[in-house]
Amino acid sequence: MNELKKKKKILLGLLPYWTPLIPPMAISYLKSYLEKYDYPVTIADLNIEVEFKELYHSYFNKLKEFVEGNKRVNFYNIGHDVLQNHMTAHIHCEDEARYMELVKILIYQNYFVNINEQRISQLNRVLDRFYSVLGEYVSRLVETLEPDMFGLTVYNHTLPASLFAFRLVKEKYPHLETLMGGGIFMWQLPHGSPELDFFLEKTASYIDKLFIGEGQHLLLKYLQGKLPGSQRVYTRKDIDNKKLTYSEIGIPDHTGLNIEQYPYLATQASTSCPYRCKFCTINLYYGDFIKKDPPRLVEEMLKMNELYGKKVFLLMDSLVNPIIDDISEALLKVDKIFYWDAYLRIGKEVCSIENTLKWRRAGFLRARIGTESGSQRILDLMDKRINLDEIRQALASLAYAGIKTTTFWIIGYPGETEDDFQMTLDFVEELKDDIYEAEFNPFTYFYAGQVDFDKWVSKSKLLYPASARDMLMSQTWIVDTEPSREVTFDRLNRFVRHCTKLEIPNPYSLNEIYHADERWKKLHPNGAPPLVDLTEKGVDTDECRYVEKLLTVRNTGLELVDFDF
Repeated sequence: MNELKKKKKILLGLLPYWTPLIPPMAISYLKSYLEKYDYPVTIADLNIEVEFKELYHSYFNKLKEFVEGNKRVNFYNIGHDVLQNHMTAHIHCEDEARYMELVKILIYQNYFVNINEQRISQLNRVLDRFYSVLGEYVSRLVETLEPDMFGLTVYNHTLPASLFAFRLVKEKYPHLETLMGGGIFMWQLPHGSPELDFFLEKTASYIDKLFIGEGQHLLLKYLQGKLPGSQRVYTRKDIDNKKLTYSEIGIPDHTGLNIEQYPYLATQASTSCPYRCKFCTINLYYGDFIKKDPPRLVEEMLKMNELYGKKVFLLMDSLVNPIIDDISEALLKVDKIFYWDAYLRIGKEVCSIENTLKWRRAGFLRARIGTESGSQRILDLMDKRINLDEIRQALASLAYAGIKTTTFWIIGYPGETEDDFQMTLDFVEELKDDIYEAEFNPFTYFYAGQVDFDKWVSKSKLLYPASARDMLMSQTWIVDTEPSREVTFDRLNRFVRHCTKLEIPNPYSLNEIYHADERWKKLHPNGAPPLVDLTEKGVDTDECRYVEKLLTVRNTGLELVDFDF
């Protein structure tokens, strides 16, 4: 019986919409791990297919026609949730009148504009085309590859397409076993929540097995017949909370993907997070913080560069602070130059110019930083354990070394006042030349899984009608506190207008990234090279190793000494 299972062919995929900045790592790691045990695995990422990109733009171009100009400023950030919920409702529509009313509510609650049924019908035609094309792609994959198992890694914005594909596969190819895993269980459908219970009930006829948490070892044990076959949901508890070592996980296998479609490769130097910010879910989902041996990380980067020819990496760690010095020292010992982009927490070590210059020489290209707010009171409510002076000095130190600073801001955290928000606007203006990019999002509440979720339960309420749960599959919760949702979204629009006035970009397209890189280089003589220079074939640059020789002091009040607290 086990031998028969071992011979089963597995097709794993990631469906739209998920930004293809890096290859789909979850399924690439699964492929690498399972093939060590002789399970044949094929992977597919439909996010890079041109037709789906065109349909994405068709939907938003049409939606933009219906949203007033002054409410378009935060258009795409807000619109991704609209698209996800509209797509989900579209495939679960059983009553046209209820469906139309729900779409009106979806759009009103996010853009605060009313939309008529004629306009909704125009959006529906785009979704009809999307699902028609998706059905053709999925059917072609299954009929070409003839797998025994069809698995998808699912995130919030890929949920509707995944549900459609699972249902299609079960209807057309009922002999296939359908498997689901992915990050959606961290945010939208946490284990033990009523949302997951409802989801399990609604999908019982077309999703056979669900794997929650890091799936490599769980899936292997299932394939080997070492987990109860009668069980439908598997978690780390079913394997005694065993976590694979980094040597067991190995490097991702991207065979079968068009690797040229991704600007970055990706790897990680650690798992989970040592901090517990109150709006976050990561350490509750992944457990204890574990570090990878830096020489092993470098060895993996060398191997992936050899296999795929790219030298720019995204480190998928929650935060690299605990290992950034070790990573830098290990990278500085090899002749090959790599550039890397990573999430970084404000801290004393980041305020050291000696440190940031070392990291830059080791190829640190871009730091993604949770600045969150310009109000110390709000930072304290978030339990960020940083202060405004640290943010100022950390950004100045990173910018001085030329490391691009992507800053993340949360607007509308419970209790944020107009004064708090104005402090954020003023702070952004003060720091504008040391900010490469300003990314912003409204505070998001999850009914379970957040560090501090239990303190907000009594103030939580549904954003959309409870009666629409059967169409949306999962419910969206908000905290009923000040600022109100409408005030929060108005502040988001004001934040965007403020950044536009200050010429601080939030680039997404390649053209926008090019102009953002040009701005950064003009502001900072040590500025890291444009992404296009690092991703073009045949272009090799080792400028990072000589960054000190390029040093030119700007009149910023920043001295070449460590900051002292």
